[in-house]
Amino acid sequence: MTASMDVPSPVVAARLSTLDRYLPLWIGLAMLIGLGLGQLWPDLGPALDRVQLAGVSVPIGAGLLWMMYPVLAKVRYESVGVHLQDRRLMGVSLVLNWIIGPVVMFALAWLLLSDLPGYRNGVILIGLARCIAMVLIWNDLACGSRELAAVLVALNSIFQVVLYGVLGWLFLTVVPGWLGADGTAVDVSMWQIARSVLVFLGLPLLAGYLSRRLLVARRGVRWYEETFLPRIGPTALLGLLYTIVLIFAMQGRQILAHPVDVARIALPLVLYFGVMFAIAFAVARWAAFGYEETASLAFTAAGNNFELAIAVAIGTFGITSPEALAGVVGPLVEVPVLVGLVYAALAARRRWYTPAGGLTPASPPPSAPRT
Repeated sequence: MTASMDVPSPVVAARLSTLDRYLPLWIGLAMLIGLGLGQLWPDLGPALDRVQLAGVSVPIGAGLLWMMYPVLAKVRYESVGVHLQDRRLMGVSLVLNWIIGPVVMFALAWLLLSDLPGYRNGVILIGLARCIAMVLIWNDLACGSRELAAVLVALNSIFQVVLYGVLGWLFLTVVPGWLGADGTAVDVSMWQIARSVLVFLGLPLLAGYLSRRLLVARRGVRWYEETFLPRIGPTALLGLLYTIVLIFAMQGRQILAHPVDVARIALPLVLYFGVMFAIAFAVARWAAFGYEETASLAFTAAGNNFELAIAVAIGTFGITSPEALAGVVGPLVEVPVLVGLVYAALAARRRWYTPAGGLTPASPPPSAPRT
């Protein structure tokens, strides 16, 4: 993500790097390349998945770490405390992520997959896993607050360790009984979740913090902001494309073998991303948050931790289960949909917010100003 995207306009867009300007095209090509590799070398997926780190293939894990580090290196950690002190902002995020999000996904899964309990369970597991990785990329592309996104991701990670197993039991075992259906037992280890959080959020977060702290102390803020960050910034998108290629290479044959099932799984996921993004955006505007805070809230509410959902589905139901297939479909749907939402967020910024990120006087939200 280049600094030039901070003010999205036709003039600025013309100055974007080729990688930034044609991102949807590169993502589409990455998907096709991954599918092609998976078809040409059927054993590529099992080979890539042979060595795992925290339940995730090491090559894919390397891509996740690669794409997260540059984003976290951009965070101004000295200003993070300001967001932590905003209880209203933190409260809105927690309600969106841990109450509204799981309920919306549960409702969509039961509405659209009532006759397919395996896929339904897999989709519900996705809704319970809040995003700790790719959301930072989408937020950065949409010019959201990096500092707030880092805080919200860290906050979600803590709640994820504590609540994921409890919510899995509630939404897969207890609530279905209330609806007259059979429940499904889910055994989720708290350590399994904590390990995933420590590796895929903790490591790049620590690396980003140390980079800023040590390099600013040695070379100064100007060198760090104007020389170091522009050099490493574009590598985040390269890491994203690399990860997409591997995901499609590993799962492409399974996806192509079940096109109708994939379409049925994709429908509630697409609706979920759009509904959660719209709810979060509307709530943030009603609360009179600025654009950067609104974008961060919307993307953290809409994104999900598919790595965790897939690991839990495989560990609980087996690698060939319909729950595992639903987990695999998740990131394949998220990538194009969230890219679309990045453009939707930037369009909303031009229409409803001032260049400084505040609400325009012509479209005030129906609430009192922030306190």
